[in-house]
Amino acid sequence: MTMKQILCAAVLGFGGMMTAQAADQMHDFDFQDAVKRAVADGALDGSVKFYLAGTKSGGRVIERGLVTNKKTNGFAKSAESSCDHVLRSALIQFERTAKARGANAVTNLVSFYKSNESKSSKTYQCAKGTAIAGVALKGDLVKL
Repeated sequence: MTMKQILCAAVLGFGGMMTAQAADQMHDFDFQDAVKRAVADGALDGSVKFYLAGTKSGGRVIERGLVTNKKTNGFAKSAESSCDHVLRSALIQFERTAKARGANAVTNLVSFYKSNESKSSKTYQCAKGTAIAGVALKGDLVKL
C-alpha cells in the first residue's frame, strides 16, 4: 500500500466515525409532564387538549392524520432540554391548526419520526443528534 492509499483509507475511516457519532439517538420523555410545563409557562394557552394514542378522549374528528415535524438546535444541550423545546414547537403548531379549524383537541397522537409510527400512552419520542433534536407527531383534530 502506498502512503497516498493509507492516507485516503484513514480519511475515509475517520469520516465514517464522524457519521456514526452524529447519528440520532432516540429518547422517550413523559408527554403529559411536558404539556403541563408548556401550559404553566404560557407556551400553550391550554384551550386545546392533547391526548396520546390509547388514552380516552371522545369527540368528533374534524381531520385525521395531521403531521408536524419540528427540529431545533441541540448543540451542547441536554436531550431533555432540547426535546422539551422542540416538542413545544410541535404542540404550538398543532394548537394553532386546531383553533383555525374549529377543533379543541388533538387526539390519537403518536410519535412519527422519519415516518415510523411509535405508539405510547405515556411518552413521546425525540431524536437527538450532536447538533439537532427533532420531534415528529401525527394526530387527529377533534371537537370535544
